[in-house]
Amino acid sequence: MADAEVVAVMSPTAGNARAFAEKHGIPNHFIDLDAMLAMDEIDMVVIGAPNSVHCEIALKTAKAGKHMVVEKPLCLNLAEADLMIDACKNADVKLMYAEELCFTPKYVRLKGLLDEGALGKPIVLKQSEKHDGPHADHFWDVEKSGGGVTMDMGCHAIEFFRWMNGRTPIKSVYAQMSTSVHTDKTIGDDNAIIILEFENGVTAIAEESWTKLGGMDDRAEIHGSEGVAYADVLQGNSIQTYSKKGVGYAVEKAGNTVGWSFTMYEEIWNYGFPQEMAHFVDCVKNDKKPLVTGEDGKAVLEVIFAAYESAGTHKKVFMPFTSDVDKPYKLWNKRD
Repeated sequence: MADAEVVAVMSPTAGNARAFAEKHGIPNHFIDLDAMLAMDEIDMVVIGAPNSVHCEIALKTAKAGKHMVVEKPLCLNLAEADLMIDACKNADVKLMYAEELCFTPKYVRLKGLLDEGALGKPIVLKQSEKHDGPHADHFWDVEKSGGGVTMDMGCHAIEFFRWMNGRTPIKSVYAQMSTSVHTDKTIGDDNAIIILEFENGVTAIAEESWTKLGGMDDRAEIHGSEGVAYADVLQGNSIQTYSKKGVGYAVEKAGNTVGWSFTMYEEIWNYGFPQEMAHFVDCVKNDKKPLVTGEDGKAVLEVIFAAYESAGTHKKVFMPFTSDVDKPYKLWNKRD
């Protein structure tokens, strides 16, 4: 970000922060979070860590008086979400929720079409994200992640729908989940279909998968009373490539590039990551309200819990939904 400087990086794993700092020219590296948070130079902290430690890090960051960006999902459960929101309010720091789909250029244009009335009244929204599984081991461990693909990627679709639909309250949630392929790695869901009913009559359908081969797939549809629009984030921005030898790098999650592949350019920009972080930096520097907040993160988490409850009971769940369960996958596991 042209408007920000990375002044420190921290990892509890010995050597990781040092190596990262040396690679990217970051002047300070730490193995201890408290030591890093004591730096006066830090205005904002980006929390990119396993879900199980989001709350702990956020509470310490708020106490240190630093603004923060928290990766999705916000945390493990609704009680933690309340703790984080309250701590940031009390410390007068911004709690910003890292949902990049609200900044993805093609989706921003899609929302523009809807907002200008080009598609008429929205009737059905669809969004899907699919690949062959997470990069890091902690995603597979439901005690650290809280759930499977619904927790990991369903959170994208839920906030996408809320954003597209003017954050109209959600009336009900219905979900179907399965562990179809990765039974040796996780007891969490690796495929999910989630159906949301909004109070204004809009229906939203999310498809999430950790079993789709051939690289990342991210697309959306809006069906309106006066039009329809389809947006494909990756394949629509790629170079269709055929290679007998294979491409060095095509796109995230592409395991094999021999033959036809969709070779990406400006991949990070197409996802919306730089735009997202530029927005959050602007919010801190100029005291603006973030597009996606901790409250939005909690709202997404509430829907995730309702989805696991629905998949576990095979019933539609009506909102608002509360649960004292510490991790959402446990609501699905009771189906046995």
